[in-house]
Amino acid sequence: MDGALCHRAFGPSQAVAEQLAAHHTVYTYDRRGRGASGDTAPYAVEREVEDLAAVIAAAGGRAAVVGISSGAALALHAATRDIGITHVGVYEPPFSTEDAQRARFTDYATGLAADLAEERRGEAVSRFMAFVGAPGPTVEQLRSSPVWPAFEEVAPTLAYDAAVLDAGVGASVPAGALAKITVPVLVLDGGASPELLRAPARAVAAAVPSAEYRSLPDQTHEVAADVLAPALVKFFAS
Repeated sequence: MDGALCHRAFGPSQAVAEQLAAHHTVYTYDRRGRGASGDTAPYAVEREVEDLAAVIAAAGGRAAVVGISSGAALALHAATRDIGITHVGVYEPPFSTEDAQRARFTDYATGLAADLAEERRGEAVSRFMAFVGAPGPTVEQLRSSPVWPAFEEVAPTLAYDAAVLDAGVGASVPAGALAKITVPVLVLDGGASPELLRAPARAVAAAVPSAEYRSLPDQTHEVAADVLAPALVKFFAS
């Protein structure tokens, strides 16, 4: 399951799927509002869970699920429901573990909602990129690049990711909900990622009774598919 701004034609999921396909039958899909998928208002996180449930049903009723970044948060949310999930592998779910992070996330989500309400898609994407640490000059270069229209096309889905992370509480780790997960969960982070991404991974692993935590050496949030996939294959075989 993809993170912010990503879908099958843009982002890491296709490369990961190709690696996994050597060992498993792999189903990929675009989250709602992205790529080839449609969108139906009003948005709700439960509708995204229903989307995943439909994919799992089409796959035979049982499946392991992989989620990256905010897609990892959605995968964990789905794992609290009885929709046929057998294993969950997640990489760096971007929850908040400190008050300053929670306040910053709330400010970001508030500004994002205002941008999207006024159809300022470019500003919404720029706001997101600044939030995740992209330097201002880099964002300005991207705004004049051929890829920018693709970002703007899926800009409304940034609000969906904020909802998945629960912007209302600053994207806090949902320990109570995670404690209800009964299927095996592998929580991964990158050894070269900043602590603000690694701390949530450890917190998620601590909250899920069935979780295993691993750190992938030298990896960042932009994890390499040929490093991530073998860890997932080993986990799914356990």
